[in-house]
Amino acid sequence: MDYTAQAQERWGKTEAYSEYAEKVSKYSPEEFSKINAGLDDILDEFAVCMKSGLTPDSIEAKALVRKLREYITENYYTCTDEILAGLGQMYVNDERFKKNIDRHADGTAEFISEAIKGEL
Repeated sequence: MDYTAQAQERWGKTEAYSEYAEKVSKYSPEEFSKINAGLDDILDEFAVCMKSGLTPDSIEAKALVRKLREYITENYYTCTDEILAGLGQMYVNDERFKKNIDRHADGTAEFISEAIKGEL
């Protein structure tokens, strides 16, 4: 099952998914690609933060959690505390997400997950 079908099956009846579907339906393929690249840039910022020796509870990591939340809310759906916590868990518990995030640097998914826990 691909990500889209799985997301629709799992969250399709939620308000957040409806908001997501409405927002992304307005994006051209180029805009959607640019928005996804922006999210990827934020994930890379977490990797840089981690590689510089900062901890998930550092001011810089907490600022990145807020930046991530704002970016998701602006471009995809309202990122509530509950959703953010779920994302943090999914980043480490779903191997597909972990592998994708850890391509920035090994341990980035765990770093983000811990930073999210510390911010909530």
